[in-house]
Parts: sequence; structure tokens; C-alpha cells
Amino acid sequence: MLIDRNHITTLIPQRAPFVMIDALVYHAEGKTGTCFSVRPDNIFLRGDKLETAALIENLAQTAAASAGYEALLLGEKVKIGFIGAISKLQVHGTAMTGDLLETEITQLQQVLNVTMVSGSVRCGGKELLSGEMKIFLQPHN
Repeated sequence: MLIDRNHITTLIPQRAPFVMIDALVYHAEGKTGTCFSVRPDNIFLRGDKLETAALIENLAQTAAASAGYEALLLGEKVKIGFIGAISKLQVHGTAMTGDLLETEITQLQQVLNVTMVSGSVRCGGKELLSGEMKIFLQPHN
């Protein structure tokens, strides 16, 4: 594990209760992996089921953690990112309270401050969501 739950917010701009990743598990060769445990106090729970929006946010925060970790490795400030577009989104299932999500993104392309990633969210080996995102990183002034 590269960055644990106590330090994950050094990589992403989100703060509680909107943090949807617990740890940066790996970052190498254009791939980044995170994990997230669905706790009973999650704001995206409806009953004991996690809303699809939470899975999308989990994927986006994994992309943010990837960019944030790269910035730290280069000795730069972590930039704020914005989802510019979501494409090829496929929802195959949902998560429940107590589930452990494993998310992986692959960087497809980067041009200036725009990064295109593909990714998937899995639970117990089953894919819950997959898709592509175009992320815009806000340059520092």
C-alpha cells in the first residue's frame, strides 16, 4: 500500500463525507489501484445499497489519486481535477454496506491538462462499473 486511509486526502481535493477511496494500493506503468470499504455512514447509501453515483465518484477519485501521486513524486502541488466527460459507462451491479471495492484506472492519453482514463470498480472479483473519463486538471496560478 502506497498511501493509507489516514493520508489519502493528501492526493485528492475531496473531504469527508465525500471521500470515496481509502487507500492508494499501487501506481505503476500507467495503472493505479485504490480500495474503499463501504461503511454504514456513507452518504451515498440508500438502505444498505450504494448508489451508482458513488461508484462513478470512486472511479473519479482513483483518477485524482493517480494525478495527485504523480504530482507528489515530481515535487509539485496536487492539482484539482474536474470530470469533463464520461463515456462507455456500464453498470453491472451495486455494492452493499461492508463491501470492499477495488478500483483500477489506466491512463489512456494525456494532452496538456487533460487526461483520458479507463477504469473499473470491482467487488469480490465481480465488475460493478466500468467506463472512461476525461479529466481536466486545473493549472496552478
